[in-house]
Amino acid sequence: MKTIEFTLPDMTCGHCARTVTAAVQRVDAQARLQIDLLTHKVRIDSVQDAEAFRRVLADEGYPAAAG
Repeated sequence: MKTIEFTLPDMTCGHCARTVTAAVQRVDAQARLQIDLLTHKVRIDSVQDAEAFRRVLADEGYPAAAG
């Protein structure tokens, strides 16, 4: 299992957090995640590749910030 962290500038509310959670769980139903709305960060513990999460989050309207 590896830890993946993204900054999602457009994730600002509880609805956003639920959408991000559902997207992550579509990639890996066993993933553990922590969401911090104040810093716009999501931390994912999963065996899946970061790119799979990056793609699904962008598809849901939450592209990861560059850098």
